[in-house]
Amino acid sequence: MRAILLASALSLTLSLVGTPLIIRFFRDRGFGQLVRADGPQSHQVKRGTPTMGGVAIIIAAVVGYGVATVVFGIALSPGGLLAMGVFAGMGLVGFMDDYIKLRRRRNLGLSARAKFIGQAVVAIIFAFGAQYVAETSTRLSFIGATAFDFGPFFPLFCFLILAAASNAVNLTDGLDGLAGGTSALVFAAYVIIAYWIFRQGGDPTFVNGEIVPELYDGVYSLEAWLPSLALATAAAAAGGAVLGFLWWNAPPAKIFMGDTGSLAIGGLLAALAVLTETQLLLVILGGLFVVITLSVIIQVASFRLFHRRVFKMAPLQHHFELSGWHETTIIVRFWIIGGLSTAFGLGLFYADYLTSATGL
Repeated sequence: MRAILLASALSLTLSLVGTPLIIRFFRDRGFGQLVRADGPQSHQVKRGTPTMGGVAIIIAAVVGYGVATVVFGIALSPGGLLAMGVFAGMGLVGFMDDYIKLRRRRNLGLSARAKFIGQAVVAIIFAFGAQYVAETSTRLSFIGATAFDFGPFFPLFCFLILAAASNAVNLTDGLDGLAGGTSALVFAAYVIIAYWIFRQGGDPTFVNGEIVPELYDGVYSLEAWLPSLALATAAAAAGGAVLGFLWWNAPPAKIFMGDTGSLAIGGLLAALAVLTETQLLLVILGGLFVVITLSVIIQVASFRLFHRRVFKMAPLQHHFELSGWHETTIIVRFWIIGGLSTAFGLGLFYADYLTSATGL
């Protein structure tokens, strides 16, 4: 618990203090947001606001995690290092996308193919590290692993979940603080989930310094238990960094996280889901991300098939903007939806624990 508290507090402080420095640095170099001409007209006033603020989130979280794990001796957890590696790796893909946009002064960065290749490289490295170093289960999971095993297709699955989660957060990042506030809630949920798995891990039996799997009697699987404390610390570090950034990203935003932040956040959430064996539960915990992504899919499908639009504009938050809702109203109401989704997901997690541990 002390590692979790230190990681969150240090990341929060670093992000809160460091983001203004990032704002000044990017503003001096003209790294300002480019706004789509066909987007909501109310967004035109945001043109020139510094972007790529995800750099502050990533630095603060990595430092917070690193210090906390070194101080409390869990730095060598393969699962924790893999999760933070995905965080930084996906952030690098997003940074390249943001940087190309700014250098070319247009709202197009990496091509879709280049972005997917970057995400695929990160996902494949993560998949092999998770399977062969962290010894993570390759089976599909909801709360705990199911009987369906991906086997040799596990890297493909990792690519799909990492790409889906990172792009979902990216689509949500359309209003000041919307993605940041929502992701902070999901990170908080994963702090609780990962720490709960750690606390319910039973009393592993060691022989010559190694755990004997046959004698492990925890409520959750050994594969989920082993990295759980490090994963709770990683989620706490990321959550603290996002909250510190949100102070400056709240409307009217003084800086945007850009693809640098949104891809990193989505990638870490997916990694946490894989390593804690809660892959399908992430769909519920991040329900707002799912709804917003579905709005884009529905809009594109409807237009291509029927040449009609379901929404005034996609993603969904822009539909409500064009319907006359104030930006802050949309953000707060969407936060409420995100909070309810997270609470429902945690309720399902606890209900599953009661069933598994007590038979209730």
